[in-house]
Amino acid sequence: MDNRLSATPQSATSPSLGLTLWRQTWPMAIGVLALLGFQLVDSAFIARLGTAPLAAQSFTFPLSFLVIGVQVGLGIAIAAMISRTLGAGEQERARRLGSLVLVAGTVLIALLALLLWWVQEPVFALLGADTATRGLIRAYWAPQLLAAWLGAALYFGYSLFRAHGDTRLPGKLMVITSLVNLVLDPLLIFGIGPWEGLGLPGAAWATTLAFACGLLVLGRRLLRADWLSGRGLGGELARSARPFAGIAGPAMISQLMPPLAAVLAISVVAGLGETTVAAWGLASRLETVSLMVVLAMTMSLPPWLGRCYGAGDWDQIHRLMKLALKVVMLWQLGLGVVMAGAAPWVALALSGNPEVRDDLATLIRFLLPSYALLGICMLVVSAGNALGWPLRAMLLSCTRLFIFYLPCLWLGAQLGSLTGLALGAATGNLLAGLAAWRMLRRILDRPQRRARCQEGLGPHRPISGTSCNGPN
Repeated sequence: MDNRLSATPQSATSPSLGLTLWRQTWPMAIGVLALLGFQLVDSAFIARLGTAPLAAQSFTFPLSFLVIGVQVGLGIAIAAMISRTLGAGEQERARRLGSLVLVAGTVLIALLALLLWWVQEPVFALLGADTATRGLIRAYWAPQLLAAWLGAALYFGYSLFRAHGDTRLPGKLMVITSLVNLVLDPLLIFGIGPWEGLGLPGAAWATTLAFACGLLVLGRRLLRADWLSGRGLGGELARSARPFAGIAGPAMISQLMPPLAAVLAISVVAGLGETTVAAWGLASRLETVSLMVVLAMTMSLPPWLGRCYGAGDWDQIHRLMKLALKVVMLWQLGLGVVMAGAAPWVALALSGNPEVRDDLATLIRFLLPSYALLGICMLVVSAGNALGWPLRAMLLSCTRLFIFYLPCLWLGAQLGSLTGLALGAATGNLLAGLAAWRMLRRILDRPQRRARCQEGLGPHRPISGTSCNGPN
């Protein structure tokens, strides 16, 4: 990593800084692993039903990612706005913001779920699903959208806790909901004793029940935390709607780009056959699991950066970003190399179909090592929304997908079938990571900011009585 990213002589790998980052990240990493792990387990169980149900589930991923993209974009804005407000010492305003965003977010996701149910037939036909596959999707889609809505409500609650510096409860609840899902999955998919399972829809109902359990626990803790307020919501809405939209709008567009790219990607993959679609679906699940540390840091780091932004402490921001990027690069590259070496055994554990296993092993070998650079891009986009440059973060996200990833994916598929597809996707990830690193270095190392730091002034003077030495 280039030392120019650090604007201060203090080491970016300060033990206290690293320890605080570890304490904030590890609960989220475990939670993300559990949450994404149960999604991978879902796909592994469904794979035992046959290639057709697995392909049907894979066709739903782009639209499921659409819901997730909206909820994550709103969650980013929630964490950024509330953490900045807390960094500036405005406790009562933070309570009002918490109440507003929880209500507005759940209503918006409910409307989106209804829309996706209404347009399912033409959309899945456009993606390449045949009549038989659309029949399987139809039975699965309603409970899956219900699960998505409950999961979004749960995620908004997590964002509120993260904004207040509490990553442990979200991490614990992710583990609890994952365990509940893990227990319910085989019962509802395959049945037990004389009771026949529900098949593919059983996976969605298991997720629905798991998220409902998590919401019950989260709701009780929110009521005790005193982070919500019903006073002055009208005035707060008028005051905060525009700045919130200024963060949430670009953040949602950034998060909606991956689902749109996934729609286009699976259209390319569908041309290679049902077996490849099934393998691509499993690889997509494995991707999110393998990026668990990156995803955890994109949730734990922005609230901390937001507090530093609110307090005007750019020196701490420089040190945090340099440390975080080193961690992401070393962890993700090491994991990618190990997973690539173990690709045949990983594929064997995830699928019983020999053809699907072979295709999945090929995808793992090429894609997993490239996630080191993809992780850097994801971290930079996440940090951008917390540090006051959401438009740049949105443009970076769009560039990653539509300038690098999709063109390389399409070109690879044209040149070399599945192997070319995997190589093209990996090349797109590498180019995106390099572009993100260059953009971050330019933003955080502007000459005028460095000059002010050298003069001992700092980019901003911290607000009196505030601190960003770590979330409370």
